[in-house]
Amino acid sequence: MSPANIITQAKKENLNIIGITDHNTTKHCTLTQRLGAENGIFVLGGAEVTTKEEVHCLTFFDKTESLEEFQEYLEEHLPFVQNNPSFFGHQVVVNEKEEILEEVDSLLIVAINQSIEQVREKVNNLKGLFIPAHVNRPRNGILSQLGFLPDGLTPDAIEIYHRDSPETFLVSHPEFNKYVLLSNSDAHVPERIGRNYSSFFIDHLSFDEIRMALRRELGRKVLI
Repeated sequence: MSPANIITQAKKENLNIIGITDHNTTKHCTLTQRLGAENGIFVLGGAEVTTKEEVHCLTFFDKTESLEEFQEYLEEHLPFVQNNPSFFGHQVVVNEKEEILEEVDSLLIVAINQSIEQVREKVNNLKGLFIPAHVNRPRNGILSQLGFLPDGLTPDAIEIYHRDSPETFLVSHPEFNKYVLLSNSDAHVPERIGRNYSSFFIDHLSFDEIRMALRRELGRKVLI
């Protein structure tokens, strides 16, 4: 899942927009965004954060400065647990030639010491997008971990696990009906990129247009 491989596979799948959300790190975002732009693919950069409740949340940011500040926030609040590469795999940062620039020693899949409300507040302060991930998955979704969406959390959208249709999900959880629902590939290997996707009806490819679609503003919309 190097940036170059991700863009190659996304182009093969005819995707116009992809999101880069490595676990608790943003370090591959800017390179993936540059390679995406060179291939006509708009890349939303961010991270998939594991909150202290063990809830996975997708976060996206418009500006490089915001990504860098959020990276500092993650590093500040990620407890150090030594990675075991033989079990979890190597955590490497590479360049466009797939040459290794850095190996991250701290295990990135552990929870940070911030609550879901605190993560949401940080994302709000950076004018980013906050989307609880795979909320109906049996693990690391907000329903499996908390059983409900906390009052006042106000997500920008809700990602549902790809095994449920929106209709099936909303029958069981009508409280989510007021939110835009997304279905994404959640790919951890290149071959799964694009297995599930959401369609954005927007004027042009930009962060602001994507935000407008999530808010259903001026005719913009999202459909699974």
